Amino acid sequence: MMREVKVVCRELHCGNPVAESRGPLIEYGRRGVILFSCSGDESSIRQCNIIGGDPGFCYGEYYHHVTCSESVRLVDGAGLCSGRVEVKSNQSWASVCEADFDRQDAEVVCGELGCGAPAALQGGLYGEGEGQTWDEEFQCKGKESLLLDCDTSDRENNTCLPGNVVGLTCSEPDDVRLVGGGSRCAGGVERYHQGEWRTVGAGDWNLRDVAVVVCRQLGCGSIVSVLPGDTTRGNNIICSGSESVLRECWRIYYLSPGLTVICSGNNKIL
Repeated sequence: MMREVKVVCRELHCGNPVAESRGPLIEYGRRGVILFSCSGDESSIRQCNIIGGDPGFCYGEYYHHVTCSESVRLVDGAGLCSGRVEVKSNQSWASVCEADFDRQDAEVVCGELGCGAPAALQGGLYGEGEGQTWDEEFQCKGKESLLLDCDTSDRENNTCLPGNVVGLTCSEPDDVRLVGGGSRCAGGVERYHQGEWRTVGAGDWNLRDVAVVVCRQLGCGSIVSVLPGDTTRGNNIICSGSESVLRECWRIYYLSPGLTVICSGNNKIL
């Protein structure tokens, strides 16, 4: 679902998605649609596949609530957690010069976007972009929740030379784990969502595709085996198998049996 909400945030000019959750429909019979098969690169949700439009069509009678980052985004990267740093200024987006941005600033941006710690910070890493350049130097302490909460100072030089627009790669958040299997690469699949670890469910026909994504995200190699779990049930996840992280898969709010996965990088805990 994260690819779909990324398109929604882009179309509204609101940066990248930070979180998505669900809530009940405001009134029964309200018209709803289902988005699926977005690549994440579309400029409008109209370019994604859309099902529905009939009153009350939403699965489980829920709608999605999306929180977008309105002040900072990463663009032209490989996913939600990498790209050229841009800050919103007067309803338009401005690139940031490398000289005005350091590791502590990067920590704030990664945290604001719901990503892990900064992994790479370099000028020109994701191209130069177009348009204006942010005209202040950030002086974050690293603990702020939003980049625009940080102190700033006037830039000494208003020119940002070619190759100096800053690109940032944040690590992916540790929001998936395998439990009860004796190693980090084996066990029941759980995903951290809205402040707690929750069982991941999948239909029999989709077990392998979900497991492929889990093993890939954890850096645990390929699948050795995947089986339906015990009686514990979780929100149904539907993956194509090509996603880089589980949160890019489609999540439907009805319960399916959990699944147990063993990946090839199965190193036992000593």
